[in-house]
Amino acid sequence: MRSEVTLEERIGELRRLIHHHNHRYHVLDDPEIDDAVYDRLFDELARLEEENPELVRDDSPTRRVGATPSERFRKVEHLAPMGSLEKVTTDESLLKWADDVRKRLDSDEPVAYVIEPKIDGSAVSLVYENGVFVRGATRGDGRRGEDVTPNLRTIRSIPLTLGGDSPPLLEVRGEIYFPLTAFARLNEQLTSVGKKTAPNPRNAGAGSLRQLDSRITAQRHLAIWVYGSGLREGIPAATHWETLEWLRERGFRTNPFAERLGTIGEVVEACRAWEARRIELDYEIDGIVIKVDSLEQQARLGSLHDRPRWARAFKWAPMTAQTTLQKIAIRVGRTGALNPWGILEPVEVGGVTISRATLH
Repeated sequence: MRSEVTLEERIGELRRLIHHHNHRYHVLDDPEIDDAVYDRLFDELARLEEENPELVRDDSPTRRVGATPSERFRKVEHLAPMGSLEKVTTDESLLKWADDVRKRLDSDEPVAYVIEPKIDGSAVSLVYENGVFVRGATRGDGRRGEDVTPNLRTIRSIPLTLGGDSPPLLEVRGEIYFPLTAFARLNEQLTSVGKKTAPNPRNAGAGSLRQLDSRITAQRHLAIWVYGSGLREGIPAATHWETLEWLRERGFRTNPFAERLGTIGEVVEACRAWEARRIELDYEIDGIVIKVDSLEQQARLGSLHDRPRWARAFKWAPMTAQTTLQKIAIRVGRTGALNPWGILEPVEVGGVTISRATLH
């Protein structure tokens, strides 16, 4: 029989191992062990915690499976405002913004930019105290959001504890999204039981994030890309690019397609290229986010009505296509509900051939 000290040590070791392997699998996409070994570690931890509930901690990986349902979401204040971005839709408007940046800086100093795919998802704020995830909230109105901490704990690409040194208080920003492969599986499951399918990944992801029962969120296999920080005291970085590197080193999942570019001309070319490349991704993007890299320059440029002058969102037109509706089919659900489907002449949209669609 284990002593209490030995038991605590074993539980701590299991937590560290599982956090490590979650990071290797869900963030780095480079697992070190197979699923059966991982399952044995997880099952042992779950058993020990069930037998010793006084040793359970909120940052345990077993807390990702979901908690008991909540009646409603609590409103919380963000540590720093979550402003929205001004949008540009043409090369000319992007160049005009770059000229405005140059004029406001009022110098010939170089201006570098960081670009990242603009994820079509839901923005969230993650708060860490002494390296431990304690609270997560939706963007809301930019000042106050809804506390969805239990749901965010179920997303395996969000670290519950941070590696390396971290400040006493840290606020990280990211975008929750529904991977297209997971979204397709969800709709297959809904169809198989005669339920109405989800219309698109963005709405399905947002709905999954706001489930009152976090066990449902856990089943949806949502993911996150972290794109920056809100409250950033204690982060030893002089640029946005260095901030992303610092976050990545502590276990956050930053987008591998982020780039640092030296001229606005390179930014324009990258935005054009990504409009064609977006079909290669397993998530939906609707543009490119462009930020001035230097944090000192960002501070000098400031914001207007919580919209930073140092960033823009280059947005494309949505992908559409015309086709012919050949037939309307009716599927009878388990409860007797009638679900109409359109049988279409096959058409390619964003690299995917569409031959049927739900009708609303």
